[in-house]
Amino acid sequence: MDEELDPQMDLADQVHLLLHEFPGGCSEYELIRQLKARHSSHIPQLEIKDRLVLFRTHFLLFNALYRLRQQLLEEGRSRLLISPTCIRLLAMDTAGSAVDEHDALAGYYLDMDNLRNTTEQDVQRMLMSFWSRMQGGDEKQAAIELFELDRHGEHLTLSIIKQRYRQLVSIHHPDRGGSTTRLQSINKAMEILDRYYK
Repeated sequence: MDEELDPQMDLADQVHLLLHEFPGGCSEYELIRQLKARHSSHIPQLEIKDRLVLFRTHFLLFNALYRLRQQLLEEGRSRLLISPTCIRLLAMDTAGSAVDEHDALAGYYLDMDNLRNTTEQDVQRMLMSFWSRMQGGDEKQAAIELFELDRHGEHLTLSIIKQRYRQLVSIHHPDRGGSTTRLQSINKAMEILDRYYK
C-alpha cells in the first residue's frame, strides 16, 4: 500500500516526491490519482466529475508544478517537463541553463487570482469558446491544439493522431475519473481530424 503524504509538506514538494516514483514520467490524471490515494490535503478530495472541481484540481496541480519547476531551475538540480499527458523530471544537462523554460501558461497558473476568480460559468465559457472555434472554420487547428499536436506541423499523420486519441481517451474516460464533457470534446476533435488527415 502507498504511504500517505506528509500533510505538512507543500503540494509542490509532494508532487516532487511522487515524480521520483515515475522516472519515465506520468500523466496529470495519474498524478492526481496518486495525490488522492495518498490523502494529500492540498487538492479537493471530491469526485472530479463536476466541472468546477475538475478545474480547481487541475489548477492547483499545475500551480504546484510551475512553482516546482522554478525552484528546481533556481537550484540547478533538474528540469521539469509539464504537459497534461506527460509530467517528468529531467536531468539537468550541460546546456540546461540555456534551455528556454518560458511557458505562456506559467503566468496564468502562478497567479492564484485565476483560481479564486474563476466561476463555474467561466469554466463553461472556456468550453463554449473551444466549441465555437470548432464550429467557426478554425476547427482543424482547435482539434490539433486540443490533442496538443500543434508542434508536429507538416509531419502530422493519421497514425500519430489515432495514437494520441487513444492516450487521451484512456486518461479522460469517465470510468477512470475523467470528465464526460472532455471526452466528448476529444471524440469531436477526432472526427474532425479524421476528415482532414484521411
